[in-house]
Amino acid sequence: MQSMLFGAPWLLAHKSMLVVNQPRKISLYGNDYVMWKDAAGAIHALPNACPHMGAMLSEGWCETHIDGTSTVVCPFHALPFDSEGCTVLPGSEKKTLPQLKPLELTIQGDFIWSYGGYEPKVPIPTVLNEIADTYYFVGHTADTSVETDLLTMLLNMHDYNHQNGTHRELFRVTNVEFHQFIDNGHHSHAFYDMPTAPYSLAEKLRKPDLFLLPTSIKAHLENYFPSIVIFHGEMPLGKAVQCHIFVPEAENRTRTYILLFGQAKHPAFKLFGRAYLKFGKVVVDQDADILGKIYPNTPQKIKLNNEVGMDWVRRNFQSFPNVVEPNLSK
Repeated sequence: MQSMLFGAPWLLAHKSMLVVNQPRKISLYGNDYVMWKDAAGAIHALPNACPHMGAMLSEGWCETHIDGTSTVVCPFHALPFDSEGCTVLPGSEKKTLPQLKPLELTIQGDFIWSYGGYEPKVPIPTVLNEIADTYYFVGHTADTSVETDLLTMLLNMHDYNHQNGTHRELFRVTNVEFHQFIDNGHHSHAFYDMPTAPYSLAEKLRKPDLFLLPTSIKAHLENYFPSIVIFHGEMPLGKAVQCHIFVPEAENRTRTYILLFGQAKHPAFKLFGRAYLKFGKVVVDQDADILGKIYPNTPQKIKLNNEVGMDWVRRNFQSFPNVVEPNLSK
């Protein structure tokens, strides 16, 4: 079983996560890359180790050019590298042959995907483009590297019983009422309700954001194996789509972050975007915390109700890239 699912597409970033001409380190499949966005909006990525003496290019800077393009500059000896991995050595006015092989990227609107140099085995899902066409982009949050393998991370995200444990501190979930799981191979849906213990008026006055939490959370999770879990939420003032993204940085390190989209029914809805982003960050922080406090290789001797989502993950992980029976719809 592949621990990092070579041949799957991974969403490395949303363009809003890159500051123009500011290098950023991105990791995938145990390899580090430097990624940057130039003034023309083009996205580039190269191996992060300078081929001279191994300095991290992501710790350097960008030099801009009149046409809007830019090069990333090594912080050690100020060697500039263009998007093709070529440089100009001191004392020379001639560009070298490529010294670094660019990471292959697939740009779809504001979404930056990559197969990490491996042959594609499953297509890039179109759902994020569809969401971006009908919702406005609120922002991103909780960009976090968690010291856990990809399978453990995905099992946690599809464990519908952990809400009243891991996330009790914020949401005060009292019960998980599971309704339906629809299995369409690498695409699935889960529907359940989570009644919550109410906050007092005094607590809400101290933290006004708590007024936004419902008394019962109606959950519709839409899943795209292996890299996306989408929480669809509907409130009196509008709809929110919270997209949890996963990237295997290394064998035992998985990156996650949230992209939030909204659809306002009332103008006031847009005022709450920052609060919803804060709630999303709390969720990721709580998940990261509990993942650091478990023994992932412990044999599972107890099985709870409603672990159908976890079974879906295990089956797809074992059969990747193929989709096999059983169909777990219930």
